[in-house]
Amino acid sequence: MSPVRTVARLFLSTIFVVSGARSVARPTAFVPRAQKVADKVGPLFEKAPDKFPTDPASLVRINGAAQVLAGLMLARGRLTRPAAVVLASTLVPTTLAAHPFWTIKDPIERRHQETHFMKNLGLFGGLLLAATDTQGRPGLAWRASHYAGHSRHALEHGRHNLEHGLHSIGHSGQSLRRAAKTARREAKIAYKAAAAGRKLPS
Repeated sequence: MSPVRTVARLFLSTIFVVSGARSVARPTAFVPRAQKVADKVGPLFEKAPDKFPTDPASLVRINGAAQVLAGLMLARGRLTRPAAVVLASTLVPTTLAAHPFWTIKDPIERRHQETHFMKNLGLFGGLLLAATDTQGRPGLAWRASHYAGHSRHALEHGRHNLEHGLHSIGHSGQSLRRAAKTARREAKIAYKAAAAGRKLPS
């Protein structure tokens, strides 16, 4: 892993680890903002067989715990791409619940929340880059296209060899036919010569 990637992942994950730990330790401060999200997703989770917790405080803790675990994984370079996907997914409800600037009437507060919303969009973009970063190794799409191209080349090479073999067989058959004609012609000449020799007086 390059030093630049190590530092970038450390910086990117820090805010999630810190804010996630705060959410787990003191969820009460985030409950009013999470209430809107809980009201929307609560009925969906209530249909789950295991009765997933739907109260705002539990959702804040779950979201914070996911941010801490995924942030630590990203910082340590362990399963970085899945960790970035998890962080990106936790950032969406957090941003919508905490910074709905389009619902605020006061222009100063609206501009303040819009700035935070844009910062979170920047974090989301960085997480998308981390989720698609292959650390210089070929990605699945490149490897699939590379193997497909290699297979096509192998098939083309095999077809060329087959055509060459068939051409060689045809050429060998022509050579054999010419040799057979030559042998028959020489046999006729020899037979005629032998017949003529028998007619000469002794």
